[in-house]
Amino acid sequence: MDAVYVVVGGGIAGISCVETLVFFDSQGRIILISESGLIKTVTNLQAITKNILNFDVEEKPGSFLSERFQNVSIVYDSLYEINDEECFVKTKSGKIIHYQYLCLCMGAEPKLIHQWDKFPKQIIGIRDTDSVEYLIHKLKESKKIMIVGNGGIASELVYKIRNTEIHWVIKEKHISATFVDPGASEFFQDSLKENEKGDTTVTVTKRMRYEEDHCQKSGAALGPDWYKGLIIQGADKDAKPQLTIHYGSEISSVNTSPHSERSLEVTLNNGNKVTCDLIVSATGVRARTNFISKSELKRDEDYGILVNENMETNLSNIYAAGDICHANWSPAKHWFQMKLWTQARQMGCYAAKCMYGKHMDEEVLQDFCFEIFTHSTKLFGYKVILLGLFNGQKLGTDYEILLRTTKATEYVKFVLENHKLQGAVLIGDTDLEETCENLILNQIDLEPYGDDILNPNIDIEDYFD
Repeated sequence: MDAVYVVVGGGIAGISCVETLVFFDSQGRIILISESGLIKTVTNLQAITKNILNFDVEEKPGSFLSERFQNVSIVYDSLYEINDEECFVKTKSGKIIHYQYLCLCMGAEPKLIHQWDKFPKQIIGIRDTDSVEYLIHKLKESKKIMIVGNGGIASELVYKIRNTEIHWVIKEKHISATFVDPGASEFFQDSLKENEKGDTTVTVTKRMRYEEDHCQKSGAALGPDWYKGLIIQGADKDAKPQLTIHYGSEISSVNTSPHSERSLEVTLNNGNKVTCDLIVSATGVRARTNFISKSELKRDEDYGILVNENMETNLSNIYAAGDICHANWSPAKHWFQMKLWTQARQMGCYAAKCMYGKHMDEEVLQDFCFEIFTHSTKLFGYKVILLGLFNGQKLGTDYEILLRTTKATEYVKFVLENHKLQGAVLIGDTDLEETCENLILNQIDLEPYGDDILNPNIDIEDYFD
């Protein structure tokens, strides 16, 4: 088999890459290599501002792409080997596919706690749809569980799981530390307390759901609303939600628990012991590396493939996008890389543009989305917008913070350096997204306005329109 473009990975980055390639080159043959019969497609794309996008991620059969685009073919297989000298890839089943341009979008795999080897059936890593389904199955037998990790998926699980006692182990001193500061975490605590009263409302999802029956399991990342419509509950149907948070803690050891009805005994680094039925490891990811390459691909310490400002690797005509890659260029001041769905989509689209540009011998300027970090998500039932250097990243200690918060309604944080806005956290319906984005990009001097910049009686979105 041969194609102009070969894309590996059926997740958000890979499918965004394929769809963008079709937009630019409707004639050049494109082959997608996907381990799974299900692919992740971005739907309901809404522009909140010029740079902040909100979208849903739907799972669809791979045939959705090949039926929609005549120049797209799908190979359901895993990448085994890359031969960059002769420009072909080999799959695990032995298929040889020649390419002119190759884009690696296989994503990442969970970094499981090291005790996983000892208890593989009772320690679960959450990464893709299949692992969530396995978790739901295991929860039906569990009355007491432990969640390890402090990112988006861990926070969503704590908020979503019902009918079981939860022990949440985090190494930081506040919840959701991947995204927010201690002040915002305190704001979210009220939502958790409300959740403990037993709100069992489930949002019904009306989108189609598909099942794969003939392919390998995926590994593609969960979408931003993966928990919508799912009833995730444990075995203790009469129990009220009970949450215990272990701050500044990590797991030291996991052993069987012969003297307790719970099957596992977990010892934390502070000496505390907790018995539980199940451990959910949501402790970050590292790039997937389950393939070999004739020439060495340069990587970072987490195995991320290094790419330049055009998403090119160190090997000719080989690109990478999404969680598998590491941005190895001098970034704009207000942008940095995080392994998020939003950046996976941006990188996939941009890699396609770069491949087509090289194919047509045209210069490609770096996309404007890399000028400012943006992320739109939901945490503990609240809309959350993160902009720029929202936690003072890159600024050292020489910056100031302005806060405005209304209990159970909104939390607004501005990060300023030399009286200029460098980042913002917007929780709730603040309507400040576009204003903050413009203030960060334009670097307007805010010194004349002082603390009034967050005065609720002053309509700053109109003032800086």
